[in-house]
Amino acid sequence: MPELVFVYGTLKEGFPNFHANKGARIPGVFFTVERFPLYLVGERCTPWMIDDPGQGERIAGELFEVDAGGLARMDALEGTTEPDGYRRRRIAVAPLAGEGAAAIDAWGYLKETHQLAGATLRAGPLAAYTPGHAATYRPRAAPGGAG
Repeated sequence: MPELVFVYGTLKEGFPNFHANKGARIPGVFFTVERFPLYLVGERCTPWMIDDPGQGERIAGELFEVDAGGLARMDALEGTTEPDGYRRRRIAVAPLAGEGAAAIDAWGYLKETHQLAGATLRAGPLAAYTPGHAATYRPRAAPGGAG
């Protein structure tokens, strides 16, 4: 059974890690119902949505229906089993055009608040991760240092 996944950063359509997103996009722009801090972090300018509801902005993103294999690929990219990885958790999102629309329960990838300790914040809090932000993103180096 497909799962709904809210993506706000490099997994969005046309963004640097979209190759790992094999889901079917639900048309439109979606926003988190709650506000969250969204920063560009570190030398790689990676987008981090912090699991601190009520702070920051309502974050803009896209919603995808993803099968189990696609969810596993996203989890691997986001390092959900790594100590410094993202945590996949349920968040409420709503469509931009749907004023008063019912909230939709979806998975989102968030960083825990403690992960900000010692991190270099490059920008934020932001309301959206844009193509301009994506132009500053640097992917992880491949094993063996091939970049």
